[in-house]
Amino acid sequence: MVAETQVASTEEAKMIQSLIERSRKAQAQIENYSQQQIDELITAMVWAVARPDVAEKIAQFTVEETQLGNYEGKYLKIFKKTRAALYDIIDDKSVGIIEEDKERNIVKIAKPVGVIGALTPCTNPEATPVIKSISAVKGRNAIIIAPHPRSKLTNKMICDLMREAIVACGAPADLVISIDNPSLELTGELMKQCDRILATGGAAMVQSAYSSGTPALGVGAGNAVITVDDTADLDEAAEKIRISKTLDLAASCSSDNSVIAFESIKDALLENLQAQGGYICNEEEKAKLQAIIWEDGHIASRIVAQPAEKLAEMAGIDLPEGKSFFIVPETGAGPDHPFSGEKMSVVMAFYTAKDIDDAIAITNAIQAYQGQGHSCGIYSYKDDNILKFANATKTSRVMVNQPQAPSNSGNLWNGMRQTFSLGCGSWGGNATNNNITWQDLINVTWVSRNLDKSKELPADDVLFASAMGKLK
Repeated sequence: MVAETQVASTEEAKMIQSLIERSRKAQAQIENYSQQQIDELITAMVWAVARPDVAEKIAQFTVEETQLGNYEGKYLKIFKKTRAALYDIIDDKSVGIIEEDKERNIVKIAKPVGVIGALTPCTNPEATPVIKSISAVKGRNAIIIAPHPRSKLTNKMICDLMREAIVACGAPADLVISIDNPSLELTGELMKQCDRILATGGAAMVQSAYSSGTPALGVGAGNAVITVDDTADLDEAAEKIRISKTLDLAASCSSDNSVIAFESIKDALLENLQAQGGYICNEEEKAKLQAIIWEDGHIASRIVAQPAEKLAEMAGIDLPEGKSFFIVPETGAGPDHPFSGEKMSVVMAFYTAKDIDDAIAITNAIQAYQGQGHSCGIYSYKDDNILKFANATKTSRVMVNQPQAPSNSGNLWNGMRQTFSLGCGSWGGNATNNNITWQDLINVTWVSRNLDKSKELPADDVLFASAMGKLK
């Protein structure tokens, strides 16, 4: 949404200033709320949007407005993901003393940041505002949400529902504010005036957030690479790869973009993937897909999160009935091999590896091109392979025997924090590797008392024992 720093007019700057003032006034009213009051607020905010009838309405409206993804994926996110996100944080202590380190005699006290400026993408506009809002309020902050213009009505609908819930709990509605008519200039000004930026979206948006002058939490580009080794349950792997590849028609940056199979199980895995709805492209069809997916080196917006049938129609491919995703054989990585990059569509590159070392090398080559630091997956029942893969890849998350897209951002079957904001560390140009949640949206005061017994430095011949024999 934000390609570069935009200069707002005086009127636009004043408009954002007015929103910030409203947010600060609201935030001040909950600054001394108890943990119970805060948790009641976030519970009501989620219930307001996740009730079955409301979730159905939001899911349908989101698809109609954005023309991205599908109803089933949107409904899962607004109905289930928001519930899971609430459940994940509801018992966390975020008010007052949140940690006591008795060994170091330190007490940590949580304090709110103030006003969070949140940027949300059009690919996940249904649950992202909710999860960001409850994370902000859990830390006793207010939040202003700048949506992508393509999903501004969805964002307003969701924010209005949360505002009503907040008021019903006796708190000020302006804890959550939507920018109803977003623009590059307004979003840029929000980033300048808020206290912390929470940016989820494309690389240009995150870069703009980092260059705003305001402390920012951004995320790196996705390009998930999945390895299937010779110990994997191939039925399980194929089914979960299909689930991940087709969830919300690959709107997620965590969708399986490349799969690497060991040579010994390659043919069997391909048979299983075809049984799950995969369609293997020949060289001519691969060229046709390439022609519609990229324009001037960038992913064409018209193909993002569209059904396989629509892509086939655009490309002039005769897609058999029952096929829901494309499998494109690939051997290389980098700009000369565009299928090695992120595709934002139900199209998956397929590689073959001799062994785990070869799979690691291919993974690192792919993610050196795009997606380094974001996430990888492996289907394996050999711990040595799993840990070797995790140790040797430059990634923040490794999902083991799990569908990547619904797993690395947290789900009920794993212990990952629930979010849609995935930090990618220095590999992805981010300050954090975290699954970003409320803990990233607070300040912490460290209270340090004297130790019962002061520490004593050991003698030099003990402290420097390993160095003394080497340095003369």
